[in-house]
Amino acid sequence: MVEMVKMDEKLVVVGQGYVGLPLAMRAIESGFVVVGLELDHRRLELLKQGKSYVEDISSETVQAALSSGRYTPSDDASQCNSFDVAIITVPTPLRDGIPDLSFVERACVTLGPCLKRGSLVVLESTTYPGTTEDLVRPLLEKSSGYRAGPDFYLGYSPERIDPGNPSWLLQNTPKVIAGIDNSSLEAVKNFYLRIVDATVPVSSTRTAELTKILENTFRHVNIALVNELAMFASDLGIDVWEAISAASTKPFGFMPFHPGPGVGGHCLPVDPSYLSWRVKQTLGTPFRFIELANDINDHMPDYVVRRLIAGLNERKKPLNGSRVLVIGLSYKRNSGDARESPARVICQRLMQYGAEVRAVDPYLDREDFPSGVVPSELVEEEVVASDAVLVVTDHDCLAWDLIARHSSYVLDTRHRLSRTNNVEPL
Repeated sequence: MVEMVKMDEKLVVVGQGYVGLPLAMRAIESGFVVVGLELDHRRLELLKQGKSYVEDISSETVQAALSSGRYTPSDDASQCNSFDVAIITVPTPLRDGIPDLSFVERACVTLGPCLKRGSLVVLESTTYPGTTEDLVRPLLEKSSGYRAGPDFYLGYSPERIDPGNPSWLLQNTPKVIAGIDNSSLEAVKNFYLRIVDATVPVSSTRTAELTKILENTFRHVNIALVNELAMFASDLGIDVWEAISAASTKPFGFMPFHPGPGVGGHCLPVDPSYLSWRVKQTLGTPFRFIELANDINDHMPDYVVRRLIAGLNERKKPLNGSRVLVIGLSYKRNSGDARESPARVICQRLMQYGAEVRAVDPYLDREDFPSGVVPSELVEEEVVASDAVLVVTDHDCLAWDLIARHSSYVLDTRHRLSRTNNVEPL
């Protein structure tokens, strides 16, 4: 067995997104020299200029990292040569319902030739159980000529980044860790204890992979429950938000989840489907809870549009030709992450019905707005001119009082505003 890896030199973080960039910045604080491998040209140029595109990381932090000489953002694989530690934080999207691990595969092929005896490689990307052992390991071994275990260490640690959360950050969120053997687990633990306050070791990489998907599936299923409940409650003339608030007073046996316009980001629309796909592929059995949750949450944008049509009809206005102001395009509050955002589907549906769609989102660049949607500012004139205001994402920085005072009709999918004659909750 090789000697325990020394983690005082080079760390490679493959992917500089919402997971990779915070990890890179935290590692620099902990004394590592970091190569941030990023193939997206736009992101790479911003990083080289000291500009951050991740809300949780300020541009000042990136500039300080560059000035320290300990951070090199690059798309050049040769910068990774002879690394001590490499962390893979690349996307794992779905393509037509099938997991796409091409980014993980490319990362492994890139890192393999850069391995040295005693290197540590950790996969953080969310994926189905078995990926580390069955995909990452053979790719690294083939491209490096080394064997995982005897020659280099290999592990899995699911990311738990929550963009826009001011309380739970990378450092103070417990980190689940696993290795392919005891020596790898020890190497993974030694690395992350320099980055985070606490680690949670589990017995295998498959367990760690399942842990991440379990966390997201739990949320996905419970959000689907309250989303369907919200639809029924509306038809029954009941305020579901009031019922959830009342149920939340129970000090045991209940955890509140809230309805919304649909789910977004990578975690909920994608990750549970990884588990469903794996179960069906391996066991030949459907994961019925996940499939049902997918069906409910995927159809929430259509339900929101139907509710908006009904609200306009009550005011003797057709959606065709109406001006709709959409508030928020990102998938969650106080974040510019618009991956899989239900707002995109909602805007598309509204335009298909002939609506003129404008949108306000201070966290998104104008080029990131959906095609056909007019970027707007949240000012009195814009609100007054709108036939309907649709609250999709409730960023704290927005002037909510202005919306409540000057709108003729608001459909509030986030329960941000108090119910009045002109404000209707989902």
